[in-house]
Amino acid sequence: MSTPFFMPANNLLGAGALADAVAQMAAAGFKKAFIVTDKPLNELGYARDLTAQLAAVGIDSVIFDDVRPNPTVGNVNAGLAMLQTAGADCVVSLGGGSPHDCAKGIALVATNGGKIEDYEGVDKSAKPQLPLIAVNTTAGTASEMTRFTIITDETRHVKMAIVDKHVTPYLSVNDPALMVGMPAALTAATGMDALTHAVEAYVSTAANPITDACAVKAIALIARFLPTAVAEPANAEAREQMAYAQFLAGMAFNNASLGYVHAMAHQLGGFYDLPHGVCNALLLPHVQAFNQRAAQTRLDEVGAILAANNADLAGLDVIAAIQKLAALVGIPKTLRELGVKEADFPTLADNAMKDVCGLTNPVQPNKAEVIGIFQAAF
Repeated sequence: MSTPFFMPANNLLGAGALADAVAQMAAAGFKKAFIVTDKPLNELGYARDLTAQLAAVGIDSVIFDDVRPNPTVGNVNAGLAMLQTAGADCVVSLGGGSPHDCAKGIALVATNGGKIEDYEGVDKSAKPQLPLIAVNTTAGTASEMTRFTIITDETRHVKMAIVDKHVTPYLSVNDPALMVGMPAALTAATGMDALTHAVEAYVSTAANPITDACAVKAIALIARFLPTAVAEPANAEAREQMAYAQFLAGMAFNNASLGYVHAMAHQLGGFYDLPHGVCNALLLPHVQAFNQRAAQTRLDEVGAILAANNADLAGLDVIAAIQKLAALVGIPKTLRELGVKEADFPTLADNAMKDVCGLTNPVQPNKAEVIGIFQAAF
């Protein structure tokens, strides 16, 4: 049986990547870009700088900055309406996972019609999305290069997982110069998100030698460089290495998929509007403790990689090492601290068991076991 491997055909990483991307857009003949971002990035001037760079090569642009953290169906609908009025021939997402996911939803519905809810699940679309250039400003989600998009259905209070080859960006851009301004808390949360991607891909039932290689290198880089990136925001080496780490983790999970950390974190995000990376970081050790019955060897290997690349993690088993790394970068320790309510666990568990990300978890839990994992993290 053949093994497919999905990622954008063109990817730019490292210093100067954004300038090279603008040049490639001009060479491709794009005339008007629909920029999808959030208000903080727009107010900080990131979007204005991008529009100026595009204008310098003859590309007009319009900005949609109403993306919220954990983007919603309403965000996608508002952006789609503005896109249709603008008449753009490409979409540019600028930011982290939220702008990328929202832009994917907009671009997909723009060419396929219907509504974004129609595409929940795996490969539900018929046609490629409008060309998407994904310009990354965080080092964690890897949404700039994956076939995953996560949109919150505010009516059902659930995060829809849309896994579709047609939401793969036309071009991904990781310029570490855009990441220097990330606050410490966001650096920590997105970095732990990347670690979760790598670990879940490594223990996934769909793992293969290519995804394993990507996951192993990502784990090593994160263990070594994430604490530095959090403590020293302007450290150029740490920023660049974290950009590579999150991209490698994206390559891994884009093809091996994920597990119950994400299946459960999606529900916390959809129900309480919590930061995705923080939810992943809190759940990761508890889900992997549950997975040890089927994935002990692989998890021991993860623990060895963490210890070999960070002296603070030496001598710890994998579960303790993950918890120690999260503590080193300032992640909250319990779901209780985030305002999660124990009474909601049965509903959260029901929704988690419907999430497509859980299909490749090494152990398929029952509802009581999912509730038990939530309780362990509480």
